[in-house]
Amino acid sequence: MELLKIDKINNTICQNIEITGSKSETNRLLILQQFYPNLNIENISNSDDSKLMQKALASTLNEINIGHAGTAMRFLTSYFSVKENSEIVLTGSHRMKNRPIKILVDALTSLGAKIEYVEKEGYPPLKITGKKLTKSFVEIEGNVSSQYITSLLLIAPTLENGLQLKFKGAITSVPYIKMTLTLLAELGVNLSWNDDTISIQPKPTINSKTVVVESDWSSASYYYGLCALSPNSKIILSSYKKNSLQGDSVLAEIYKNFGVETIFENNKIVLANKQTTTNSVQPLNLNLIGAPDIAQTIVVTCFGLKRECFLTGLHTLKIKETDRLVALKNEIEKLGGEVIITNETLHLKPATKFNKNIAIATYDDHRMAMAFAPLALKVPLQIEDPNVVSKSYPTFWEDFKKCTL
Repeated sequence: MELLKIDKINNTICQNIEITGSKSETNRLLILQQFYPNLNIENISNSDDSKLMQKALASTLNEINIGHAGTAMRFLTSYFSVKENSEIVLTGSHRMKNRPIKILVDALTSLGAKIEYVEKEGYPPLKITGKKLTKSFVEIEGNVSSQYITSLLLIAPTLENGLQLKFKGAITSVPYIKMTLTLLAELGVNLSWNDDTISIQPKPTINSKTVVVESDWSSASYYYGLCALSPNSKIILSSYKKNSLQGDSVLAEIYKNFGVETIFENNKIVLANKQTTTNSVQPLNLNLIGAPDIAQTIVVTCFGLKRECFLTGLHTLKIKETDRLVALKNEIEKLGGEVIITNETLHLKPATKFNKNIAIATYDDHRMAMAFAPLALKVPLQIEDPNVVSKSYPTFWEDFKKCTL
């Protein structure tokens, strides 16, 4: 197995970094572009997930393998369900075959879709026969992954009678649902969200439109971690909007807890470490229900600052590329920390030591590799399978090196 050794970083960080477009926005727009060919997309993500999405959409094969790309699996399940006169098998990696998809399949079949499980009930691979869907009402639990919900919303304007999607129970991951609805509205789709129901009207065509994808806030999180762990550091990232569609933009507010100030100027953000001895060292309590993908970065930041934290709203982390709660516990405890987890919470005790030269396992999970990298400001460490970062941020190690020379 490839191993990346990172020596302890001793310098103050000051650097400009350009980050590629958001994977979340890109993959939504790539699906919509299939329905609306006069939609032009700029600043497309260079992530593996987005490349796999583009390859799948262009494929003429009867079987499509999307590897570890969970977003692609979920979005393409709905897309191929409405692609008339097509029949494909949608499959993925071993981990993908153990990530549940029954909730989405049940919702689509209730609309009239034809989907069969090829191997294990409730999991990919899926045999999907594309057909015209005329039913327009579906119910879904509100606390499921936003990707299931977005998958349905993306095909809604193409349905003959539109779609009424009713939530059962409390709704989680609201920012990602709002991202999808905002992108639809930008294309001229008539929609509404009243109480527990989203209503979307049919929209067969749109006027020509160019959408510029904002850079990825999840990718920015690792620089927030670097900045928080490096006194007097300054990092400039582009291209970002103050009124972002991405749920992970809450980073700007959250990292004030670590003394990191975010300044928006000319489509860039300037991160500056203003931490002083008067900054709070009280335990950090956060509900990350709307932004679970930044949990790993926040936990590692707290560990590096020897600060206690208690995070809730993490139930979707168990069905990501790996069980991220278990993975965080394993790796932080190898480093000398103490972590207590439940199915939806994580409690990090204040660190008392940092073990040196620990090999961080990445579990085929890009975010494990990138979230732990900033800890090199505290202790030399090693990252197993470092190329896993290509899933969302292929140039991460080059950019990380720029920041730490």
